[in-house]
Amino acid sequence: MIPGRLYNDEPPTDAVASLSSRQRQLLHCLYSRHCDGMVRQRHLEKVAGSTDPWVVPFVVQLVGEYVLEILVVIRDELRDLATPGTCGHRAYGQFIMDNPAFFARTQRRAVSYWNCYYRGSYASFQGYPGCTLLDLLRSAASDRAGHPWPNLTPAGARVDGYC
Repeated sequence: MIPGRLYNDEPPTDAVASLSSRQRQLLHCLYSRHCDGMVRQRHLEKVAGSTDPWVVPFVVQLVGEYVLEILVVIRDELRDLATPGTCGHRAYGQFIMDNPAFFARTQRRAVSYWNCYYRGSYASFQGYPGCTLLDLLRSAASDRAGHPWPNLTPAGARVDGYC
């Protein structure tokens, strides 16, 4: 279970520094669920490149959210998803295979947030950073599953009247 939102203040820097590497990683995952998008982004940046199995769900969860800067951080950190055989490709592909309903909901949320908040900036869903991420994640899942993974996003260059 991934927390919906955290409303706690961030722990002091010296308290975080006293934690083990794994404890810090878990703390950053939890604070990637903070109610403040800037706090989420700051903590995401500490773990986005990790392929540890407890990190992957927290990163995928953020793909279905509305903060564009967070999507850009994830896209930049997960570029190796395009390369079959990499740790990230395997870890994310396996997670999606094991959690198809979660990923389906993530795809629908990404489209919904694009439609509500970013359609003016990205007339085509294909130009939206969330689309790039979903394509990378679906590719990893497809390779892992041995068949195409369902694409629940708009097709075509432009989507008028969506939702």
